[in-house]
Amino acid sequence: MPQLNPAPWFAILLFSWLIFLTVIPNKVLSHTFTNEITALSAKKLKSETWNWPWH
Repeated sequence: MPQLNPAPWFAILLFSWLIFLTVIPNKVLSHTFTNEITALSAKKLKSETWNWPWH
C-alpha cells in the first residue's frame, strides 16, 4: 500500500516545518502597526491603606 510508505511524507513534513520556522516568522515580525502605542503617564498613583475594623 503506497500510503504507508513514510519516505515522501516525512520529507514533505520536514520541508513544511522548515518553511514555517524560517519564512513565516520573518513575515509576522516585520508587520508594523498603524497606531503607535502611547505610554501611560509616569506618575505613580496614590494608594491609601484600608482601615478595616477586625472584630
